[in-house]
Parts: sequence; structure tokens; C-alpha cells
Amino acid sequence: MSRAALAALAKNGPPDPYHGHKMCYVNPATGEWAMPTIGTAIQLLPQGFASLSYRATDATVYVCVEGGGETRVADAVLNWRPRDIFVVPGWAAHTHHAGAESVLFSFSDRPVQEKLGLWRESRGNE
Repeated sequence: MSRAALAALAKNGPPDPYHGHKMCYVNPATGEWAMPTIGTAIQLLPQGFASLSYRATDATVYVCVEGGGETRVADAVLNWRPRDIFVVPGWAAHTHHAGAESVLFSFSDRPVQEKLGLWRESRGNE
């Protein structure tokens, strides 16, 4: 079901330059995150997609569901393919590069940081 929703997003507009086509999992009764302390998301990166530099205070764990590519964090290049797991530390600038159409699932501590008024992000050179 998530894959079909990502495909529908991709058909209805261009990818966000920082995240590709990304959906966050929410509690349908409240519209808030599905869990109170862990935020979950899934994103589709079109083949050849290269994101712009992004950073946020939450540490994020990614799982490659399909496809393949790399994520650059500072001087490190993290290559990934299906079932690979990698982490982007909090406030680390990073970019994603998809060699093939790719789907990444992620989870982070963003909801708790938002509730405490600590979460922030920086897009590009902000």
C-alpha cells in the first residue's frame, strides 16, 4: 500500500529537492505521528535523483527497501542496496543519490524533539 501511494505522489508532481517523494506515517485518529516518540517515513527517490544538502536535529536510521544508491554525510559515502541499514547523525548535513529508483524507510526521534521544542532543520545553505 505504501509503495502504491509513493507511485501516486510521483505521478502528481516533481520530487522535493531535499527528500524526493516522502510520506510520514501518522495516526489517522489524531493526524500526529503514529508513535509518540518515534517518527516513521518512507520516501521514493527517482532514478538519478540527487538531493540538495539537508540537515535536522533528529538522528535518522534508514533502511533501503528497494533500489540502490549512496548517501553522503560529510566526507563519508554510504553505499546502500536493499536491506542495508545506515544512520545519519543529528545535525549532520547529507545528500542522497539514487542510482536506480529507490525506496528508503526511515525512523527518527523527531516527534519527541518537536514536543520538547528542540527540533529544527536546515535546507541547503540556510
